[in-house]
Amino acid sequence: MVFGQVVIGPPGSGKTTYCHGMRQFLTAVGRKVAVINLDPANDILPYEVDADIRSLITLEGAAEACGLGPNGALIYCAEFLEANLDWLQEHLERLHDCYVLLDMPGQVELYTHHGSVRAVLQGLLARNHRLCAVHLVDAHHCSDPAKFISVLLVTLSTMVQLELPQVNLLSKIDLIERYGELAFGLDFYTDVVDPVRLLPFLLEREGNSTFARRHAKLNEAIVEMVEDFSLVSFGTLNIQEKESVVRALRSIDKANGYCFGDPLGADAGIFTCAAGEPEWDDERVGSVAERYMNEQDLTAELGGGQGGPQGSS
Repeated sequence: MVFGQVVIGPPGSGKTTYCHGMRQFLTAVGRKVAVINLDPANDILPYEVDADIRSLITLEGAAEACGLGPNGALIYCAEFLEANLDWLQEHLERLHDCYVLLDMPGQVELYTHHGSVRAVLQGLLARNHRLCAVHLVDAHHCSDPAKFISVLLVTLSTMVQLELPQVNLLSKIDLIERYGELAFGLDFYTDVVDPVRLLPFLLEREGNSTFARRHAKLNEAIVEMVEDFSLVSFGTLNIQEKESVVRALRSIDKANGYCFGDPLGADAGIFTCAAGEPEWDDERVGSVAERYMNEQDLTAELGGGQGGPQGSS
C-alpha cells in the first residue's frame, strides 16, 4: 500500500513543475518520495523518475504503429496502461515505503469522458492504495469569465468521473492577473459561491453579441449545475513558495488519509500540519490577495469580495 497524489490538469497548468517542486519539498521535510511519469508524451522531465510509462509505451510509437493522431494515440496509451495495470502495480509494490506522485497526461478528455484512467485509478484503489487527485488549473483563467466557467465545468466533470478524493488548486497564483483584473475578490473564485454573478461580466466581455445572447441560458444552466452539485472549490498554489505548498499539502494529506496515520511512520508533527485548526479567510486568501493582486483588487478583497474593478455587486 502506498499513499500518493494523482496530479492532473489541462496542458500548461504546471503538473510536471508541481511534481518537481513537491518532491523537493517532501524530501526536505523527511518523506521518502517517488515520482512515476504516466504521460507517454512527456519525454523531457526535470526530475529523476522512479518509473516511466515510456518504458511500456510511447505516444510516438502508438501513433506510428496504429496510424493515429496525437489525441487518438494518447487514448490508445491510456487503454494500453489499463490492460497492463500489473506493470504499474509492480512498481508501486517496489515503492511501498514511498510517498508517490503520479504525473499524468494533460488531455482533459481522459478525465471527463474516457474511462481508462478512471479504471486504472479504481484498480489501484482496489489494491488498497490511498490516492488523492490533485487538479491544477492555471490561476489566470480567473480573469476571463468564459474561461473560468469552463474551468468549473471541467473540474466538476473530473470529480464526478474519477470518483476520487480531489483537491483543486489554482496554480501559478502569482500570475493570477497576468491577462487582466478580476471581476470579484479572490475568495469568490476559491469558494465558488454564487457563480451566476459571472454571467453579466460574460455578456459584457463578449459585447452583448448575438452569439452571447443565444447561449445565455446555456451558460446560466452550467453555472447553476455547478452550484447545485456544491462540490467545486479551489485552493491556491505558488509551488515556489513554502507557505503555499504547506497549505496545499495540508489539504492533500487530509484527502488521501496520510495525516491520520500510515505504515510510513507519520508522526504527531505531520498530523498537526494536516489536521490542525482551520484557517481564517484572511490567512487563506487575504494574504494571497495582498501579495499577488493589485491595490484596487485588494480593496475589493478586504471588503468581502463583493465588488469588482468597477465596484459591481
